[in-house]
Amino acid sequence: MSQRSSEPGSTDVPTTEAAGASTRSTPANAIGEERILDAAYELLLAIGMRRMTMADIARHAEVSRATLYRRWPNVQAVVAALMTREWTTALVSAFQPDATDGRSRLVEGVVEVVAHTRTHPLMRKIIELDPEFLTPYLLERRGSSTVAHLALVEEGIKQGQADGSIRDGDPDWLSRQIILVSLASAVSGPVLAEAKEYNQLDEELRVMLTRYLAP
Repeated sequence: MSQRSSEPGSTDVPTTEAAGASTRSTPANAIGEERILDAAYELLLAIGMRRMTMADIARHAEVSRATLYRRWPNVQAVVAALMTREWTTALVSAFQPDATDGRSRLVEGVVEVVAHTRTHPLMRKIIELDPEFLTPYLLERRGSSTVAHLALVEEGIKQGQADGSIRDGDPDWLSRQIILVSLASAVSGPVLAEAKEYNQLDEELRVMLTRYLAP
């Protein structure tokens, strides 16, 4: 809010100090990361990642480019952080503790995340316009989201083994196989099925995982 003089007879004109302050960027430590990621999300859906620049993100989030570069080195890093946020949120909501046993909880959680990923606007836009962004995460290295998925699935396997609903086996390797199958269903599912058939894809994945993990 502009500072105004409180002396009698003064006019409602911002002081020089206040006018200058109104044009200065908000301090970097006062800018919430969510605000920047929200801006990046809107831009990515509107124009795609390839056409998006750091200047675009800064302008849309109403922050300085210096503020943006202090957190991420480039657009790819911003999008990676955005994807981690989106899929971390999906993971937290998918694996709920109200299932009858560990296997059911794990299977339903995995199926829900896969279904969410397959239709997520962010994922569809990247696959449509900038599929090369995903290549390193599919062929070369684990991203933050994959690491989080593996850890959650492995913990779910351990819980299912403890209650007897999941067969014996190394939880690490069982979780890797589940992630491999899940990635294929999430990313390549639209190649093999129409949108109206996605429920059937989910059901087949549910059957496959249930039988794979059965004692």
